[in-house]
Amino acid sequence: MSPQILDIHVDSPDDNGAAMRQEIRSGLQAMGQKTFPTMLLYDNRGLRIYDDITTKASEYYLFGAEEEILKTKADDIVRTMHASTGVSHGQVVLELGSGSLRKTSHILRSLANVAQPASSQTPPITYYALDLEQRELQRTLEGINHSDLGPMLEGKVSTRGMWGTYDDGLKYVQSGGLNVPAPQIPLDRTRFSRDFVSDERDRSPHSDSQSSAADDSPPSTPGETQPPLHILFLGSSLGNFPREDGAAFLRSLPLRPGAGDTLLLGLDHDNEKGVIEKAYNDSQGITRDFILNGLKAAGRVFGDEKLFEESNWEYVNRYDPKTRIHEAFLQCKADHQVKDPSDGSILASFVKHELVKMEQSVKFSDTDAYTLFSESGLRPVQRWTDSTGRYSLWLLERPTLTFPLLSSAISCNRQGLLVPKTLYSSSTFGVPSPQEWENLWALWDLVTRTMIPPSMLFQKPIDLRHICLFYLGHIPTFLDIHLTRLLKEQHTEPENFKDIFERGIDPNVDDPTQCHPHSEVPSDENDWPNLSSILGFQSRVRQRVLDLYKSFDTGARTLDRKTGRVLFMTYEHEALHVETLLYMLLQRAGTGTLPPLGFSPPDWPSLKDSWATALRPTSSTVKLGPAKLTLGHDDIESEDATATDAREHEYGWDNESPKRTVEVGEFRIEWRPVTNGEYYKFIKEKGGNLPASWVEQDGEVQVRTLFGPVSMDTAWEWPVIAMYDDLSRYAIVKGGRLPTETELRLFYDLFDSGYEGGSNVGFRNWHPTPATTGADSSGKGSNGGVWEWTSTVFDAEPGFQASLLYPGYSQDFFDGAHNVVLGGSYATIPRIAGRRSVRNWYQRNYPYAWVGGRVAYDVQNCSI
Repeated sequence: MSPQILDIHVDSPDDNGAAMRQEIRSGLQAMGQKTFPTMLLYDNRGLRIYDDITTKASEYYLFGAEEEILKTKADDIVRTMHASTGVSHGQVVLELGSGSLRKTSHILRSLANVAQPASSQTPPITYYALDLEQRELQRTLEGINHSDLGPMLEGKVSTRGMWGTYDDGLKYVQSGGLNVPAPQIPLDRTRFSRDFVSDERDRSPHSDSQSSAADDSPPSTPGETQPPLHILFLGSSLGNFPREDGAAFLRSLPLRPGAGDTLLLGLDHDNEKGVIEKAYNDSQGITRDFILNGLKAAGRVFGDEKLFEESNWEYVNRYDPKTRIHEAFLQCKADHQVKDPSDGSILASFVKHELVKMEQSVKFSDTDAYTLFSESGLRPVQRWTDSTGRYSLWLLERPTLTFPLLSSAISCNRQGLLVPKTLYSSSTFGVPSPQEWENLWALWDLVTRTMIPPSMLFQKPIDLRHICLFYLGHIPTFLDIHLTRLLKEQHTEPENFKDIFERGIDPNVDDPTQCHPHSEVPSDENDWPNLSSILGFQSRVRQRVLDLYKSFDTGARTLDRKTGRVLFMTYEHEALHVETLLYMLLQRAGTGTLPPLGFSPPDWPSLKDSWATALRPTSSTVKLGPAKLTLGHDDIESEDATATDAREHEYGWDNESPKRTVEVGEFRIEWRPVTNGEYYKFIKEKGGNLPASWVEQDGEVQVRTLFGPVSMDTAWEWPVIAMYDDLSRYAIVKGGRLPTETELRLFYDLFDSGYEGGSNVGFRNWHPTPATTGADSSGKGSNGGVWEWTSTVFDAEPGFQASLLYPGYSQDFFDGAHNVVLGGSYATIPRIAGRRSVRNWYQRNYPYAWVGGRVAYDVQNCSI
């Protein structure tokens, strides 16, 4: 039986022909660089020549690298692809630009391995190959069906074709052609109904409040019952787009937030110039023939295949390492003109040595890749790299929320979709936009409404903090108190929430009776406000924030620096509490806490294998200093009343000011933090207690994650999360010490890749990962997603002024018991992790915070 091929062209052949003629005409008559449409290369003959490139041109490493990954890792890829949803009936796998299907056959084989035979006549999985040429689709699909793979697919995977362009295919999907709805899935989903709060506490004094959590309830989510869509975009084909257009294309893909849809994307690395240029100009001249064939295709568009005489042209190429772009050109060998056969008018004039651009191939550094994903609203689920390290396949998803780059013009709303950001500040660390608030509220709701089951609301995951319900009330109450003071208005009802929820606790670990001033909370569970009233209060306070921004827009209120500071402070306060709540919830992961909804669960075996083969530093330490270092920034709160720079000002917490210059002596420091594996061996040899980030189950030491405990083998290369006292002991036994604040700051300045470079912050993952610093010549990388201890005691720096709005924020902890920590964990938002002046702190014997540490050495005492 012939394969079914859908003609999905939006326009008629005549319209398509006219559009292509106009595109050629516009490209050849352009001022400056002349171009041919790249699509001309992929006619029937061009596709066959491209097959020759992939099979005969040894210099063209991209195809072989990608095929190697698929041959060896297709089972892992397909298993990870289905981690969220399993293999559900009716799911679609759509490949954009399918080509020969040689590489795809490995994916199809793995799909057949995981699919159960259909009980009906319809296989559970339908694979669609989208390509430009109908005859090639017919040939390649028939080839699959008649190969040894064909019988394996029967009853499990149906193979079909789509004849059209990328745009045609995406429009077909978005219009419901595959019964996959457009990506309009609300983010604000819960694993449990809010109606569950129906016990005695619903008769509390606040349960008759006029507004309730139902006001903020999400609509039903049809996407939860729709089968997933898995898109394949292989061959580094995204590199054919201009870099700035790549993110826009990925944003346009019909991947629904949190629905289990995935994208398998091939990207070529920014390899050596000579390697890339040979790959696109092989010694046999096959690539030259491929490019020159575009001339015949261009002529056919105008009715004359010989319109652009091949003898007038030669092929040249070049790669620019700075822009990381390879370009393929046709170079004119003699002055000549080309006339339009339809009317005799001059179509184009060419001069000798003139270059006409036929194709470009954008290459991707790690920073390019992570920037691309952030700007596309996509999260890397996993990455597979070939054995030469030249090429990667990325499995991506559109989760329920992402954090775009700080410099981005977009933000992520509470539906998980990217929206334009309305800027109220020119500073990266200035006044947050309303859309950034929405992004943060999406995160808060994800944690509090989907990860805390009803049974845990009145429980303390750790003894040194309040019950979970307290934090649901604390965040909107803190926000409401500061808005009320700023605006000189009434508190949001219920007003007495400020008496219960204003401030939490951070008691002395050794003597919990010793604690800074805090709110008095109910001692009886029945005296707490119910969840419904708290969520209703939260909704009203959030609206109060949005109304404040509207008042700036209408001119009813001026955005002055004090107002900006309140917005900055309350925003980052909420973000910090997300992390606090999560490290509390980690202690109950697997015994209460639920994994994050709308994020693919990790495929631990596959990740473990990839981590085991990752590059490592050639030496364990790097020598730094002496150096002069500037710490902090100038953000003096007492100047707010007279300052006029609210829309340009960079805000920070009181301990970040003032700016100061310090000297850093010579020292050596480990490239990477102490790992779980290193610390596990240390405890085995020297003794000691297990960190709170570990748990012993059935005699086996495991590492806690929000997805439940994992084996020590899996987390062996992660940075260990432990208290200062334990890591300091480790460092001393090793002959070193924990670094000072200035030493660690210098290391970060030189080697931290940042969020845009792939650092494990901003919920890129919901667990630590192995550190990557020191693996290449730049040394840049991630520490794996933890804050890091310093030996510097948290105290006031010269010129410190306590916050007027929040006096106890820092100075309540200048007690000699807390040490400075720097960086950020996987649960730290990019705004905090990326602000260089941020100084966090914890008690040295506090076991729960997500803090690791690395060993530093005095040079005179270091033999490493």
